Amino acid sequence: MLAIRAAKLFDGIGPGLVERPVVLAEGGRVVAVHPGGSVPAGAELLDLGDVTLLPGFVDTHVHLAFDASDDAVGRLRRADDEELLDRMREAGRAALAAGVTTVRDLGDRGYLALRVREETAKDPTAGPTVLASGPPITTARGHCWFLGGRAEGVDAIRAAVRERAERGVDVVKVMVTGGDLTPGSDPFHVQYSHAELLAAVREAHRHGLPVTAHAHSAAGIAGAVAAGFDMVEHCFFVTEITDESDETDTGVDYDRRILDDMVRLGVVASLTLGALPGGPPPPPRIARRLPGLVAGMAAMREAGVGVVCGSDSGIFPVKAHGSHPYSVVAMADMGFGPLEALRAATSAAARACGVACRKGCIAPGFDADIVAVAGDPLADITAVHAVTAVLREGRRVGPEKPL
Repeated sequence: MLAIRAAKLFDGIGPGLVERPVVLAEGGRVVAVHPGGSVPAGAELLDLGDVTLLPGFVDTHVHLAFDASDDAVGRLRRADDEELLDRMREAGRAALAAGVTTVRDLGDRGYLALRVREETAKDPTAGPTVLASGPPITTARGHCWFLGGRAEGVDAIRAAVRERAERGVDVVKVMVTGGDLTPGSDPFHVQYSHAELLAAVREAHRHGLPVTAHAHSAAGIAGAVAAGFDMVEHCFFVTEITDESDETDTGVDYDRRILDDMVRLGVVASLTLGALPGGPPPPPRIARRLPGLVAGMAAMREAGVGVVCGSDSGIFPVKAHGSHPYSVVAMADMGFGPLEALRAATSAAARACGVACRKGCIAPGFDADIVAVAGDPLADITAVHAVTAVLREGRRVGPEKPL
C-alpha cells in the first residue's frame, strides 16, 4: 500500500481543500483518504511536501496525431503509421508530464489512437488513459477530410458510425461545421443536413456510444443541439465578420434560446480555450471576437450550461501537447471561478467523457491518478502550471519537462 502525503487536497468535487491529507492507494486505486497526516503502519510513504493534490486532469479534446508544428497537417499526411504512432506516444507522454492522466482523442488517422489506448492501458507509465473517436466523420473536402472519415448521406453516416462501434471507439465525433485547420472548409456553416445529423446521433446511441459535434458557429451548435448530440466541441457561437470597417460586428452571437435548450437537454460544452504564451498576436478578426467571447461565456454560466475543459492540443504551435494547464487558467480568465475551472478539468470532464466512475476524483474506488502542484489553485489558479509530481494508477510518472 502506498501512502501519499501532502499539505492540501482538492478531491475534484468538494467546495474546498482537505488539510494535511494522506491518500492510500493499492492496486492502482485509491482505497482511503485520511485528513490529518497519519500514515498506517506498513504503508510505503510518498511525502510530497508543501503541495496541493488534485485529481489527474481529464483533457476532453486532444489530437495526438498532430504534432503542434507550423505544418501539423502536412507532417501528418507525410508520415507513415509507425512514425505517426511514435509521435502520438510522445504527445501522450507530454500530456502526462503536465498532469493530464486521461485524454479524449477526437481525431486520428486509421484508428491509431486505439493502439495507443491499448498500450497505455497495459503500461500506465507509458501515457495517459486514452479515450478515442477514430477519424471524425466529415464531408468530402470538409473539415479534416484528410483523416479519412468521409461520409455523406444518411445511409453512409449510419455505416460510418457502425464501423466505429465495431472498431471499439469510446465516442463518435462529427464535423458539424468546417474549421480553420482545413483550407477551403467553412467554420460558419453546417456541413450536414438535419436528417444526416439525426442519423449519426441515433446510430451512435443505438450502439451505446456518446456523440460529440465539432461546431464553431451558432448555426452549427443549433443544428447539433436539435439533432440530440451529447456534447459540442468549441461551442463559441462565432459568426462571419464580412466587413472589417463595421466595428459593431463582434463576430460572436450567443443565442440564449440555444443555451437554454442545452441546459434542458443536458448538452455539454467542451471549451477549447487557452494557448501557450509568447505566440504571435491573434489576427484582427480573432481579436475583435475576444470581448464577445468573454460576454458569451458569462451568458453560458448564467444559463447553467455544463462546461468542461479541453485543450485542442496538437493543432498549432501555441496548442502544444502538455499545454492543458493553460486551458484551465484560460477558463478563469474568461470569468469562471477557480473551483469551476478545476471541476471542469477533473470531475465534470470525467462525467462528460463517461468515466466518472473511476476518473476525475480522489476518493475510494477511483483510479489513483493524482497530480501535485505547488501552491493553492483555489486561491491562485496559475498554480496548475507548477506541477511537481504526477501519479498514474498509483505509479509516479512525472513531470519530466513541465511547461
